[in-house]
Amino acid sequence: MDADPDKWFHDRVSRDLVQLHSIEEVLYTGWTEFQSIEVIRTGSFGKCLVLDGKIQSSEVDEFIYHEALVQPAMIAHPCPETVFIAGGGEGATLREVLSHKTVSKAVMIDIDRDVIATCKKYLPDHSQGAFDDRRTELHHADAREYLANCSDSFDIIIIDLPDPIEEGPAYLLYTQEFYQLVRERLTPNGIITVQSGSASLTELLNFSAVNNTLKSIFPVVCPYQADIPAFGGPWGFCLGSINTDPSKLSPGEIDSAISTRLSGSLKFYDGLSHQGMFSLPKYIRTEFNQQTKLITDKEPLFIYQAK
Repeated sequence: MDADPDKWFHDRVSRDLVQLHSIEEVLYTGWTEFQSIEVIRTGSFGKCLVLDGKIQSSEVDEFIYHEALVQPAMIAHPCPETVFIAGGGEGATLREVLSHKTVSKAVMIDIDRDVIATCKKYLPDHSQGAFDDRRTELHHADAREYLANCSDSFDIIIIDLPDPIEEGPAYLLYTQEFYQLVRERLTPNGIITVQSGSASLTELLNFSAVNNTLKSIFPVVCPYQADIPAFGGPWGFCLGSINTDPSKLSPGEIDSAISTRLSGSLKFYDGLSHQGMFSLPKYIRTEFNQQTKLITDKEPLFIYQAK
């Protein structure tokens, strides 16, 4: 390995684990009102968005993360027309939502306008024109305040935010109180899906706590995972609803819905992938059964942040 530390990006997965990425070029670095932001070109994963020192997505494998986050909920819903997105500054989550022909309105709330502007400039392939789609309604606001003050209902609510860190912009959007607000803003067949952090063997606290907290609000909660190479391993997601259980959908039903409801094609998600994502290994299921942590406004969960 080259001894020059400036040629390697240290992505701290946890207090005890660091993943190194070779840096070919630093395209942008700066601070927004809320967080640090960088766009770097790495040897293995191409251009990457980095917020507060953590890789958020890479151009090589972002399709895995964003299809995994968006498509199971969208496909499980009988006819998703209105969608709310919290976060998702790259625009790729919005892109996946708008791939559904049934969608008439996608409301995206991202508090950090500078992240969106930077992604539009340096990572345009992530959004692929989604910000200019007539169905898009973009607001720079606090997602929780927006939901609390709006009277709209949504078929799908997607939480695509960084992991909760102390003094970060997102930690109050992982709490029981926030999920209760989400439930009140969902239509009767509505579904929430949440990016829930690492699903690696030694880093299950966030994933299991989000799952447990959602279960205190929603009758049906389905956790699942997908391997995201740029993140260093498997990543967790949780889906909550009143009456829809996506884990019961067959591969044939998934593939049929994809072929009839989507414009364009997918590179990761299909019926077989769906089965694998929702078939969690025993050690994760055991951790979930033992987890008692409820994330609340008074007792939030903070994931370690490198200083």
